[in-house]
Formats: sequence, C-alpha cells, structure tokens
Amino acid sequence: MDDVPSIGPEFFDIRYAANRIPWDYGGVQNSLKVFLDQHHGPGRVLIPGCGSGYEIKAFSAAGWDVIGIDFSALAVARARKLLGPLADKVYEGDFFTYPLGERYFDIIYERTFLCALLPDSWPRYAQRIGTLIAPAGLLCGFFFLGPEEEPPPYPISQDQLDELLGGWFEKVEDNPVEDSLSLYAGKERWQIWRRKITNHLGIASGTLSRKR
Repeated sequence: MDDVPSIGPEFFDIRYAANRIPWDYGGVQNSLKVFLDQHHGPGRVLIPGCGSGYEIKAFSAAGWDVIGIDFSALAVARARKLLGPLADKVYEGDFFTYPLGERYFDIIYERTFLCALLPDSWPRYAQRIGTLIAPAGLLCGFFFLGPEEEPPPYPISQDQLDELLGGWFEKVEDNPVEDSLSLYAGKERWQIWRRKITNHLGIASGTLSRKR
C-alpha cells in the first residue's frame, strides 16, 4: 500500500478500500458550522477533493447549490452512498481538468485537498481556484500549515500560503482550530480568503467571459 505514489487516484482508492482514511472527519467541523450559520445561500459552491462528501450535505442544508469533485472512484462511490438524494452532486474527475462549466462559484471550500498535492502543484491550484471563483467570492476552509516530518499531507507555511494566494485573494479571517483530527491537530487553521476584483495580472475580473 505504501509503495503507491501519493499523487494519483490509486493511492486513495487503496485507502478507501481498506478503510484507512485518517483524514475522514465523519462529519463537519465546528468552524464550518459557524460559517454556515452566518452565510446562507443561494449561490454556487465547489468542494475539490470532496472525499466522503459530508460538507456537501452541510452546504446544501444552508441553501447553497453545491457540488463536490474527487478523482478517487471509491471516494465518489462512498460519498454518493452517504449522501442519498444528493448523490448527483458528486462528480468523479480531476479537479484541474474537469469541465466545470462557464459560471463562477461563489464559494470554494478547502479541506485536505491542497495538502494532498505535491508542492510543485500549488501554483496550479491557486490559478485554478482563482479563475473559478467569482469576484468578491470566498475561498474558505482548513489549511494545513504543519510541521509534518513525513508527508503526505504536505504542509505549507503561512508565508508560502500568503504568497501563493495573495495575487488572487485577500485574507479576511484566520483562526485556530480546536476540533482537528489527530493527523492535523495543532497544525491547521481556519481561514477565509476573499477574491480580489482584479486578478493577479491587474485585469478586471468582469472582463472575463464567464457568467455568474
């Protein structure tokens, strides 16, 4: 199991098949519950690397039109089984290449996705997130800052995160997390980033040919 590279769906399929999924919370963390108490739909939400899909149910209950995407077939099957009537909100595919339509998302939710990526993929993540999210939209979630001696998960320092996202977003909230799983305890923070009206090149986002 440990010989399989951690960058592809097979790595995760093997772990879901063996129920070796230490990142699986079994529900929704308190920071997201508080966020959803304060931010109700309507609007569009995307969850990259959605795993078991607990947050899809939470966002939907708060009035959001939410979809999740995961490239692990077993994760998708698990999420669809758990979500029942919301099963069609789970897409199987690669977040970076899957055709997600012409409309912006108002919120993109992050948990355990960025830290599953090799560090050399982080700029691609920022670019993809930045182009999918609406001007003044929110990137919110849990960011794994480490340290971590034996990744994955791959930690990102706060300075690295600020540099990675700063061209597209401004950070508007940053709080400690009190209910982390043991894998992430003391190593993650809840943050909210607001999409800038202009992109990293200084071009007004409204000039892009996308619909809200």
